[in-house]
Amino acid sequence: MRDDDRRQDPPVNNGLMISGGTHYVGNQAVGPGAQAISGPVSFQLQDPERTTELLVRVERLLQAHLAELADPASTTRELRRLREELGEPQPQPTVIQRALTRLNDFVQPVTPLVVAVGELTRSVQGLLPPGH
Repeated sequence: MRDDDRRQDPPVNNGLMISGGTHYVGNQAVGPGAQAISGPVSFQLQDPERTTELLVRVERLLQAHLAELADPASTTRELRRLREELGEPQPQPTVIQRALTRLNDFVQPVTPLVVAVGELTRSVQGLLPPGH
């Protein structure tokens, strides 16, 4: 039997491709019999100084534009909740995501706050597991 006469099955791609941007990847498994075992989810701030600077910036902008917000008390409370959660030894991704989403909703009428909250969100984005 010649080599040309042998049927070859198509190759199986067990690879993983990640492209673009910054990625923080947790446990993963690829290929036949691969396993990924994980315990409780935890994370650390990738750049705590930058996140702190952005929190201070958002707080200052919030004070400067308080009168322009539809619900300044809730906006202030949500920012405080975010700051407290980020200060926890093991911050909860769902609490962070919820606080960022609500904060973004509250500041929508004020462009400088929208921009600052967007930067803050990007700063902590690497903390959240995919899908959050």
